[in-house]
Amino acid sequence: MNARTPRLSVISDEALKHPRSLTAFRGMRLLVGGYVLISALTLVAVYLLRDNPALVNDAVWVRGGIVAVTSVVMLGFVVGTARGRRRSYLRLRLASAIMVVAVAVLISLPGFLPVWMRIEQAVCGLVLIGVVVIVNGRHLRSLFTAK
Repeated sequence: MNARTPRLSVISDEALKHPRSLTAFRGMRLLVGGYVLISALTLVAVYLLRDNPALVNDAVWVRGGIVAVTSVVMLGFVVGTARGRRRSYLRLRLASAIMVVAVAVLISLPGFLPVWMRIEQAVCGLVLIGVVVIVNGRHLRSLFTAK
C-alpha cells in the first residue's frame, strides 16, 4: 500500500507570538472582520431595498449572498492562520487574491451591478487588497514556509 502520511510540521508558539506575527494577525482580523461587517450590512441594505428593482436585481441578491458567505469563510482562514495552521494560511492567500480579481472583474462589467453595489464591492476589494499585502508579506511567508 502506498498511502501518504501527512507531514505535520508545527509552528512554534514563540514564532506565532512574535510581535510582527501578532501585528500581522491583528491586521488581518481587523480587515476581514470589517469585510464580514460590510457584507452583512450589504445584505441588510439589499433586504431593505428589495422593492426597488433599479437598486436590487437578482445579481445583487446572488452577489451579496456569495460575498457574505465567503467573508465568513475567510474569517475562519484568518483564525486558522493565527493558530499556525499552514493550510489555513495557504487558503487565505489564495482566497484573498482570487476575491480581489473577482471584485475587479465584476465592478468593471457594465450594467451588471447597480452603482451602489459597485461602490460596496470596490470598498470590499480595497479591504481585501490589505489582506493580500499582509498575508503575502515576507514575515508570514517565512513563518509558514514548510521546513
